[in-house]
Amino acid sequence: MRIGVAKEIKPQEYRVALTPAGARELVRLGHEVVVETNAGMGSQFEDAAYESNGARVASVEEVWESAELLLKVKEPIAAEYPRLRPGLVLFTYLHIAADEALTRALVESGITAIAYETVETDDRRLPLLAPMSEVAGRLAAQAGAHYLERPKGGRGLLLGGVAGVAPGKVVVIGGGIVGYNAAVIALGLGAQVTILDRSVDRLRHLEETLHGRVSLVMSSTLQIEESVSDADVVIGAVLIPGALAPKLLTREMIAGMKTGSVFCDVAIDQGGCAETSRPTTHDDPVYEVDGVIHYCVANMPGAVPITSTKALTNVTLPYVEEIAEYGLAMAVARDKPLARGVNVIDGRITYEAVAEAHGLEFTPLEDVLGASAV
Repeated sequence: MRIGVAKEIKPQEYRVALTPAGARELVRLGHEVVVETNAGMGSQFEDAAYESNGARVASVEEVWESAELLLKVKEPIAAEYPRLRPGLVLFTYLHIAADEALTRALVESGITAIAYETVETDDRRLPLLAPMSEVAGRLAAQAGAHYLERPKGGRGLLLGGVAGVAPGKVVVIGGGIVGYNAAVIALGLGAQVTILDRSVDRLRHLEETLHGRVSLVMSSTLQIEESVSDADVVIGAVLIPGALAPKLLTREMIAGMKTGSVFCDVAIDQGGCAETSRPTTHDDPVYEVDGVIHYCVANMPGAVPITSTKALTNVTLPYVEEIAEYGLAMAVARDKPLARGVNVIDGRITYEAVAEAHGLEFTPLEDVLGASAV
């Protein structure tokens, strides 16, 4: 199979979808890998590194037009919509439940679009989202500490405190991978940490994993309201796979937070978990609402592309190999988690939460490919 690797053109996105080591593995298996010129530069992978590992470097036009399977990191932006076409399989983070324009562009193009973030195992794990959730959670805690500084508009509080001065308070809403990693870094910075989650089993697991170093509280509307009002940093770490994030923080809750406190919304690529959230970029990462600093960068892991690119390739490569070896229909028949990743195919939406988010028609994947293929 001819596998293309596109250069990311979203502002301040430095990741690339495949490392030279990953390209070598695909070439070794007999596939052709075509990498867009300078696609890996942001992650410190030069074109020569891909060429020395058997890949071919080509123009943006050739990569998009010749590829059978196209690998990206982030969803196509408007400038890339004209490149979408029937017969192309796109494998990337999509988050289209929060983007109706992109959803319609994918449907109208006839492309097959597989979302990293909805590849889901039978036990509800999200293997392709997990490494970026780890990165984003850790970055969120760092960002919270950074924007608490007075020159950045924050309260002027050192998150870890010092001898004789109490540490800052961090509230993490959601105890999944993002929330756990945010808590780990916040603890490392010396903060007082509280995690809110709606699963008792998850709270028990976190109690064991974090050895009682954090406060673990059952989440409710009232509990969220009380917790955020006393927090210095709030981290939104909620996720409903493939669907819009629930708006757990109202405008009134935000207004009730301390002046100069920081809210980091890691759920922003799924629409955000606060009524006051809107996407920002690394160029202009924060804004203020009711005296609260909002950090809502939609591609947080793009800030650390060397780490992120390697972590991403580690988990996506086996699925890429599977699609390349067997073709899409047989690959999804063999691999149910991969089948759940198919969001759009042949002009039809095959992921129910996406269809619901935009009031569009949902078509089960087996109705498109045939029951025997799924």
